[in-house]
Amino acid sequence: MASAKFSVSFAGPLVTMQDAGRPGNMRYGVAASGPMDRLAFDAAHAALGNKAGLNAIEISLGGLMLHCTEGSVSVAITGGDFVVEHAGQKTGSWTILTIRKGEKLAIRAGKAGSWAYLAFAGDLASEKWLGSQATHASSGFGGGVVQGGQTLVVTDAAVREERAGEIAQPEFASDGAMRVVLGPQDRYFTAEALEHLLSAPFAVSDAYDRMGMRLNGPTLEMEHALSIPSEPIVRGSIQVSGDGVPTVLLADHQTTGGYPKIATVISCDTDRLTQLRAGQKIRFASVSTQQAVDAARDYAQQKAQYLAQISVARGTLAQRLMRENLIHGWADD
Repeated sequence: MASAKFSVSFAGPLVTMQDAGRPGNMRYGVAASGPMDRLAFDAAHAALGNKAGLNAIEISLGGLMLHCTEGSVSVAITGGDFVVEHAGQKTGSWTILTIRKGEKLAIRAGKAGSWAYLAFAGDLASEKWLGSQATHASSGFGGGVVQGGQTLVVTDAAVREERAGEIAQPEFASDGAMRVVLGPQDRYFTAEALEHLLSAPFAVSDAYDRMGMRLNGPTLEMEHALSIPSEPIVRGSIQVSGDGVPTVLLADHQTTGGYPKIATVISCDTDRLTQLRAGQKIRFASVSTQQAVDAARDYAQQKAQYLAQISVARGTLAQRLMRENLIHGWADD
């Protein structure tokens, strides 16, 4: 059985092991966790030809540096517009390359995006918690937080030269306002608060982690003080604290809460929301429940088609050269 080993030279904060998450355990009060950008995570595995259920490393703006100490393995890097350095070459994310013994890989924040994903053509060993390798970052439960000095082991490591090169990026995700369904406590907010939510720009604040994204913008005031019992929360919930400041809850959100929720970002817009950085502006647009369902179904269909497309191997360089007609004619001097 081929394996590859890496020593972690450096890992910034919030670099974690993630798999698809554990939504089924939310009934026990356990956060689902999983990748912040689920589309980019799935794309990394699809492009490598991996089977479902494997984990990957989620990399925050702090970056990650690895040194391959044993074996060889192909990897895919997707997510935000990060800078990738390998074997003396500097490229961008959305690429597949092979790391061999003695080589280093550095992934650093680039022009845009907050999260990148590093998937391996093999099984990256990590701890499981409640049947999942997804990490709850603040507690460390799950696959675990990646730290400097740590050794990473990839079993069943494979070199897939037939998949090397750029990964086609998805083009179907919406790039407009973040779509929300109002409620469930929108009726308790003032008319001005609802108008501000749907017309004014908000900015991502520095208070942004895997649990949620606090926003700077107009105060969202309530008609009167409201005390509600804790109730279930979903990813994308926009809860408003007593000072009128909204927070969008994300992958590591708590399972229940008592803050009023003015709206919920629809599921197919949360991936691109998580890739925003502090200072970037957001606008919200209201859609009906049926429109949200239709959008989610359409998104799921397009995502499936996209993942199927990038999962097809392109062939090795030699095979690709044989397929191409590189000579269109000749001239005799």
